[in-house]
Amino acid sequence: MARAGYKDWGRCDLTYVELAEGTAVAGVFTRNVCCSSEVELGRIGVQQGRARALVVNAGNSNAFTGYRGREAVEAIMAQVAGHLGCPQDQVFVSSTGVIGVPLPKDKARAGIEAALLAEPCSWEDAANTIGTTDTFAKGAMAQAVVDGRTVTLAAIIKGSGMIAPDMATMLGYIFTDVAIAPAYLQELLSAANQRTFSCITVDSDTSTSDTVLAFATGAAGNQQINCEGCPGVDAFAAALEDVCRQLAHLVVRDGEGAQKFIAVSVTGAVSDDSARRVGLSIANSPLVKTAIAGEDANWGRVVMAVGKAGEPADRDKLSIGFGGTWAAREGQPLADYDETPVAAHLKGQDISIEVDLGLGEGRATVWTCDLTHGYISINADYRS
Repeated sequence: MARAGYKDWGRCDLTYVELAEGTAVAGVFTRNVCCSSEVELGRIGVQQGRARALVVNAGNSNAFTGYRGREAVEAIMAQVAGHLGCPQDQVFVSSTGVIGVPLPKDKARAGIEAALLAEPCSWEDAANTIGTTDTFAKGAMAQAVVDGRTVTLAAIIKGSGMIAPDMATMLGYIFTDVAIAPAYLQELLSAANQRTFSCITVDSDTSTSDTVLAFATGAAGNQQINCEGCPGVDAFAAALEDVCRQLAHLVVRDGEGAQKFIAVSVTGAVSDDSARRVGLSIANSPLVKTAIAGEDANWGRVVMAVGKAGEPADRDKLSIGFGGTWAAREGQPLADYDETPVAAHLKGQDISIEVDLGLGEGRATVWTCDLTHGYISINADYRS
């Protein structure tokens, strides 16, 4: 890690990771059409499937910066590629921070030079270096037995606000020693993403820079995973999804100004995708999120959010509960509903909202946080 000085703060703001030759790479990226050059070049890079280095800048997202922003990224890629003697498209770059300010080339070059000479750092140092409004370092780890060998997955992520991913979330990086074909790693990462990163939201805003990359060095020496029937593939896929879920939950728990972690579980939908969209409608509702912040069991706001989702729903089949206590069943408030256990549940930090649409077998869980005055305070002067 090193200090490039992209923002006026007294800490490191550049993380550099060097990867073994032959490392496989896969990635998922934002669908925000105003994405950064880092995202555009990253999409190209994952198509060739190999990686030798990762550079992550904090304090400047380099998004909406035109040709100057692209030139800055390409200069970083060329500088690192020249140092490693590898193709330029095997160097991946991510940036996070203020939108609309081109990444200064001189600071970038100096930062890379310092990073190449720096001593190795801990995962916590690396995670703190790439953070912006994050309040703690976010990391996750899992292991799996593949072809008789124990493989390890370790990961870091940054993210706290501008979070409603439609693919991935903020900047996240997963490292593993498993031997796996790039195309199959991409398949597994995309599947894991759909059930984890794409099921979280803090504020309904999708970043211009969202990126999740997975790197696999092959150092474990297992028989290469390249298809569904390979030894240990199910165990590795489960471990990968576990790491992605851990990271996704950490991002929500550190949502800007957040005090409560909320799980919205939707059952009885016409499909899993429909359940997910209903869940996100609830999780993105400012009225629902502020009610939870105020510890108010206002289940009528959940009804509203279900109804506006644009998904199949029947008022007279809808059931809603908090913390395992049903407040309404099949379109009506329960005659013997006792709000006391619900009120006690809402005073905690981990909150659950249950919704049963009563239409089919579709189900999904979405994770979010409450909406507090702290979110406004952070974002009202983000650039200062």
